[in-house]
Amino acid sequence: MNTFRKNLVIALSALGIAGAAVAQTAAVQPAEGRHGHAVSVEQRAAIKAERQAKRAERQAQHAAKLRAELKITAQQEPAFAAYLAAGKPAQRPDARGGERTRLAALPAPQRLEQQVARQKQRTARMEARLAALNNLYAVLTPEQKQVLDSKAMRFGGKHRGHGGHRGHHGERGAALQS
Repeated sequence: MNTFRKNLVIALSALGIAGAAVAQTAAVQPAEGRHGHAVSVEQRAAIKAERQAKRAERQAQHAAKLRAELKITAQQEPAFAAYLAAGKPAQRPDARGGERTRLAALPAPQRLEQQVARQKQRTARMEARLAALNNLYAVLTPEQKQVLDSKAMRFGGKHRGHGGHRGHHGERGAALQS
């Protein structure tokens, strides 16, 4: 019986060592790509094109739904089309990483000048959206204005992007300072 226990312990030890060796060999193999998977440039471009197509489709559906809810007439169509065109986001440059490295190489005052210039561009786009909204609003009936107001509150109230809790922390911080 004693030899059986010894053989069992030896067999289990050998299995443990073999399992550790296999696990170590698997861990040594380098992971492809940044997160363990490689995506070729072509695949990345295809994914980006697919996302853009889906986004365009959602925007078209949203515009059609808004057009139907507002009951836009043929006379109101040009103002509505201008409103939709003004609401489209600006095209971003494809090489965002290159821009970051270029900005990092600039001195602090020039970086801030670049940020101010970008903010002025954003403000100009928002002013163009406001002008288009005012033009649309001028041709709408009171009922249509009411529908648009309810939609604008719902869609404008959502926070987009990162930092969704800023308002909460800002309110808390203001309350603590008082």
